[in-house]
Amino acid sequence: MVDITFKRTIPVRYDVDVFVAGGGPAGVAAALAAARQGRRVYLAEAHACFGGMGTVGLVPAFMQFADGEHFLAAGIGEELYWKLVAAGGIGPNDDPNSGYKSVGIRVETLKRIYDEMMMASDVEFSFSTQLIGVEMRSSTEVAYAVCHAKSGQFAVVSKQFIDCTGDGDLATWAGAPFEKGDECGNLMPGTQCSLWTDIDWEKVRSSGVGPHSKLEQAFQDKVFTIEDRHLPGIWCVGDHTGGGNIGHTFGVDSTDERSMTKALLWGRKSMQEYQRFYREYLPGYAQMELVATGEMGIRESRRVLGDMQLGLQDFLDRGCFEDEIGRYAYPVDIHPSDASVANYAKFEQEWTNLRYQPGESYGIPYRVLTPRGLDNVLTAGRCISADRYMMSSIRVMPGCYITGQAAGVAAAVAVEEQCATRSVAISEVQARLVKMGAYLPNA
Repeated sequence: MVDITFKRTIPVRYDVDVFVAGGGPAGVAAALAAARQGRRVYLAEAHACFGGMGTVGLVPAFMQFADGEHFLAAGIGEELYWKLVAAGGIGPNDDPNSGYKSVGIRVETLKRIYDEMMMASDVEFSFSTQLIGVEMRSSTEVAYAVCHAKSGQFAVVSKQFIDCTGDGDLATWAGAPFEKGDECGNLMPGTQCSLWTDIDWEKVRSSGVGPHSKLEQAFQDKVFTIEDRHLPGIWCVGDHTGGGNIGHTFGVDSTDERSMTKALLWGRKSMQEYQRFYREYLPGYAQMELVATGEMGIRESRRVLGDMQLGLQDFLDRGCFEDEIGRYAYPVDIHPSDASVANYAKFEQEWTNLRYQPGESYGIPYRVLTPRGLDNVLTAGRCISADRYMMSSIRVMPGCYITGQAAGVAAAVAVEEQCATRSVAISEVQARLVKMGAYLPNA
């Protein structure tokens, strides 16, 4: 097929200091942080709500906010967490004071908390608004972003741009280099998370029977099309409801809509197999019914290469950095790229060994947020500059609050100082983060 040229004259609908692409946990934190520094902010969110995978993706639980001694996702992340707790938005049996462990998510409550925080801010935003392109002022500076909504296409002129798309769309379209997958290009699988009802949680808990103890029997009985031994499970998110992080969509590439389509079709179909497994093999699930499946949950996509790449050695060293903008502590969590026994054994070994004791954490340097070759773009969330090991740790929602908050503050400082993002006074960024409540013991 031949290429065609497609031209349009479009209006400039927003002229702001900071444009944020994506309203997941990183994007919300970035937008709020920049606005709280007095900057004019516009955020474009492709879905119908804020929260990304924690809402539209039905991811059933927050991973740890803390290291067992310190609340690491402090500042905006901590503010949101306690608002969620106060609104009854975590699992009924979760200890709200145990930020070292995961807590279940009542998804509709989380949506409302995001809404309330954003509506109380000065951030301008719109849902159902897709970033579709960027135009450059020079080889190193973005001039404006192009968005598409039901009202048509429009431009957003901004001084600073923050990529919170998860896939690194804005930064890579602007020319930033990136990595994706392992040395062979293999990506972590996705999961189409789900919501289930009519679960007898008391029977589940009293039985002491976990799903992994029954998997091999189910494989022998040909319950599953794919013998996937990695089963994170179902979280208690209500008195009789559960959030399922069950099943994998191997080979999914979130930067290719054809791959995503195939994965979504399989994800929905596979829920029939998991429903049979839980009903027939595990106590407490005999009456469970599927209520809904979410958007495809993506664990790995583009990793935009920044002025520094956070790596496995930094995890092992409990790294500390002069330009630290936060610290985090979630274990290395690389889901195997296929269902082979060998790859699952490798996952189990890493998951067991690459984790911290209470009070331990690694630093996150500012340089992982500044894409190489770009002067007015920052990344936050799943697409920051990290190798596969570190990305598998920092990609979870509390980690996204940390990097998003820092990107928002740094963008605001860059606007005020009229400088490139990598030239901001890091001491000023750190001071403002501390004032916002961020955990920065080394600043």
